[in-house]
Amino acid sequence: MLANYRRLFAVPHVLSLLTWSLAARFYTPGLMIAVTFLVQGWTGSYTLAGLVAGAFTLGMAMVGPLRGRMADRGDSDRLVLVCGVVFTVGLVTLALLPASLWWVSIPLALGTGLFGTPANQIVRALWPRLTTGSERQAIYAAEATTQELVFVFSPILTAGVVALAGPRWALLLLGILGLMGAVGFALSLRRAGVTGPAEPDRPGAVPRDAGDGADRTAAPADRSLLFHPALCLLFVMCATIVSGVVGMDLVIVAWANELEAPHYVMVLASIWALGSLVGGAVAGALRGTPRLPLRAFGAALGIAVLVPFLPPVSHLPTPLLITPLLFVSGLALAPTLAAVMGRLGDAAPAHRRAEAFGWMATAMGIGAALAGPLTGALVDTNGIAGGALGATVLVLVAAVLSLFLSRLSGSTSPVPAERSAAPSGPVSPSSPREPGVPTDGPAPAAPTGTAGSPHRPSAP
Repeated sequence: MLANYRRLFAVPHVLSLLTWSLAARFYTPGLMIAVTFLVQGWTGSYTLAGLVAGAFTLGMAMVGPLRGRMADRGDSDRLVLVCGVVFTVGLVTLALLPASLWWVSIPLALGTGLFGTPANQIVRALWPRLTTGSERQAIYAAEATTQELVFVFSPILTAGVVALAGPRWALLLLGILGLMGAVGFALSLRRAGVTGPAEPDRPGAVPRDAGDGADRTAAPADRSLLFHPALCLLFVMCATIVSGVVGMDLVIVAWANELEAPHYVMVLASIWALGSLVGGAVAGALRGTPRLPLRAFGAALGIAVLVPFLPPVSHLPTPLLITPLLFVSGLALAPTLAAVMGRLGDAAPAHRRAEAFGWMATAMGIGAALAGPLTGALVDTNGIAGGALGATVLVLVAAVLSLFLSRLSGSTSPVPAERSAAPSGPVSPSSPREPGVPTDGPAPAAPTGTAGSPHRPSAP
């Protein structure tokens, strides 16, 4: 089962790019904690603290597609460095801001959020250039899995610094870590030689999952990606999945607050993340094309099974009794997100992938922003179980949409070579196609010399 990972990390620069991209976004989960403590300490209001935290999220979501388009045009390393420096300056300024000028934190947070790291969309756009077939699915699964570690350890580190030294020092630490990650990621991009734009798709190239009667053209270069039905459906799926996941996180917090036992938050959230981590690791080791609808319905079912065990439906002696179910509930989360990212990487034009992942980041930001008030209202009116039921419905909507995605993209079976050939000439019969390998995108520049790898360009 580890064969996919062994071949994957033998590809030059993949491990470095993955590691430094995670380091560049390590600050993200902990940022809301530090900002909430800081602004609440200034104003005594969680509402104002949430407003400042929301301004960060809004700023990041607003510029996702724009930063992606900039990265697609080249010089992605400079983009990462500029964003890293400006974002760190913004965090340092916020940390040093006098309490009497708390109102400045709102526009400052919005402006700083505009320069949040684009590492996630850049690196996700690179995977189809560096990997293919089962290796591509493995890297998306590996990223979704290791990102769970960031969402576990970043809040723990931030909360620890807040407790020991205060929220100002926590913000300073997150700024320094973000800058170090941005520098490391930019250098990794340069070493890999992937700072330039990707080659455009060949005319007449067919997406991997295209079949008879399906739309065989990628999103036109001169049109917005929002006019491409399959991409729009993927963006909506990302928004609903993330909204459901964030909603379930808020349900866990609300349950712990009801019990006046905040220490349960870290235990329950960590078990849920551990399930996602294990599920993602196993999914990345599997061969073949992932079945997105199956994974999405599995994720919805995993949250649904928690509802009967939550108040007011039932009152457990201790929330720890639900930890086995929480572990099982998380198993399908990372695999589902990995499959969505893989499908998006296949569907987007090669020279506009970073922009596509920028739209995905915007969709996720919108989903996360909507999850707060929606889940809060459900918890207030229907209890903890009501909030979990709302999260279930959101993920279920994504699962239903995945069925329409299959219709838009055609069958999931590989396209015969003669159907997917570019107009310039037929595909040679001696060129076998591995199941799951996309037929679009640029041809490999050169082999890396790693045995057993069907497609390993040293530099896209």
